[in-house]
Amino acid sequence: MLSDIEIAQSAKLQPISEIAASAGLSEDEIEQYGKYKAKIAPSVMARSRADGKLILVTAITPTPAGEGKTTTTIGLADGMKRIGKSVVVALREPSLGPVFGVKGGAAGGGYAQVVPMEEINLHFTGDMHAIGAANNLLAAMLDNHIFQGNALGIDKDRITWKRCVDMNDRQLRFIQDGLGGGKNGVPRRDGFDITVASEVMAILCLATSLSDLKARLSRIVVGYNTEGEPVTAGDLKAAGAMCALLKDAMKPNLVQTLEGTPAIVHGGPFANIAHGCNSVVATRTALKLGDYVVTEAGFGADLGAEKFLDIKCRVAGLKPSACVVVATVRALKMHGGVEKTDLAAENLEALRKGLPNLLRHVGNMKNVYGLPTVVALNRFPTDTDAEIACVLEACQKLGVNTVLSTVWAEGGKGGEALAREVVRLCEQRNHFDYCYDAARPIKEKIDAIVRRIYGGSGVQYTPEAEEEVARLTALGFDKMPVCMAKTQYSFSDDAKLLGAPEGFTVTVRNVKVSAGAGFVVVLTGNILTMPGLPPVPAAEKIDVDEHGNITGLF
Repeated sequence: MLSDIEIAQSAKLQPISEIAASAGLSEDEIEQYGKYKAKIAPSVMARSRADGKLILVTAITPTPAGEGKTTTTIGLADGMKRIGKSVVVALREPSLGPVFGVKGGAAGGGYAQVVPMEEINLHFTGDMHAIGAANNLLAAMLDNHIFQGNALGIDKDRITWKRCVDMNDRQLRFIQDGLGGGKNGVPRRDGFDITVASEVMAILCLATSLSDLKARLSRIVVGYNTEGEPVTAGDLKAAGAMCALLKDAMKPNLVQTLEGTPAIVHGGPFANIAHGCNSVVATRTALKLGDYVVTEAGFGADLGAEKFLDIKCRVAGLKPSACVVVATVRALKMHGGVEKTDLAAENLEALRKGLPNLLRHVGNMKNVYGLPTVVALNRFPTDTDAEIACVLEACQKLGVNTVLSTVWAEGGKGGEALAREVVRLCEQRNHFDYCYDAARPIKEKIDAIVRRIYGGSGVQYTPEAEEEVARLTALGFDKMPVCMAKTQYSFSDDAKLLGAPEGFTVTVRNVKVSAGAGFVVVLTGNILTMPGLPPVPAAEKIDVDEHGNITGLF
């Protein structure tokens, strides 16, 4: 059996100019980055053509067994192309941290991948580096301002802006910098976030134009002065230079699937510590190119989909036409208490215990957000007919169809049945709505998510969180959407509570404002904005030969 990278490397890619032409893009509307990648001109978003229909792919709560959300997203798009539909797939860019850590790449798998897989997973078109550079320019200008006399009266103990690097490096979480005295800087406590957790990433993914980008960058709160007033990137006169660094990164990237379906890959905030969606610019561009746009949101529907719908769709005025919830029998059995080593054996009892996780996610999409929904069940060879029937029956009781997907093994052919169901759902009337009213107080919005989406019974706040909620409310930041920073492994803030727990409370440790992005970040549990590497990092298996061929990437 070929590995993902071997499948990708054996594929015959079309020149990106041909992919662009198939999507209706002219030569003047793309900038080529080599033979198989290109940037798309911002002007495409302004086309008078009616938008296509937007399809969101999300998933159950992730497990070590894997669910295949990105693979399903790509395979669904290829399946729609095979049944004669004009379709574009829109995905997030991978972060180098997971690529070299434990999760691996984010270009799909098997015969449902976007290519060139190695380049997408590594440096791609340099967007991540530009975001990191803009973030760190602001940090440098902040510390330089303090060193040069601190005319803004910045309280160095209340600086909130961190440096960033796109790598899992726990050593950088808490540091002391500016050491050496004299001209070597002002000593202070500091730290690094991973680039995908930077507010600059969130801003890039929510901005609609360069002018909007610059305005959002200017609103970034970097800390507070000695009077307790916020100090912004605009106060430091940093927004213009930051925007200059991000000028090309704002343009969405065009690549292709293994079957030649146009794919836009742009932006990559994590869903457990950020809002987990590709850029607004990428989605809006895709909607002008295809009659159907298939996109995904990070991790489970309680995180990525909630933020896609409550933050991105609200900000960008997007209205999805249908939702796909991805699941596997194997993962549901893990939610029912089965160890990963025992997943091959039929276990209907465990499956029934794990099914409430899927049903809660499906119920949220259908009943809270009002979206026509289908379950995509990625079938494994070890799944029995009885287990498949159990899932179909449970979903049918919610009025939702379940379609078997074999896109990993068969590519678009294995996604044709799912494609037909999605097209059917897109023709239905939906009653899309948000989980909460953004004008409500911060605590009410948090409570709505915990009760309506997570299934919890309430929220507790630490004294520090209470103080920050009051402070942000007094400063006028309370009318923004909220972005929950929570473990991806449970509906609750406890990663060990699998399935669909009930009666739990969520503890809010702190809140902070991302004024440029336009949301309040709510920190729950022990969520790290700088991950670490595992005992055996994926990097140990990655290599390159003398001809430049990369191996070990997955």
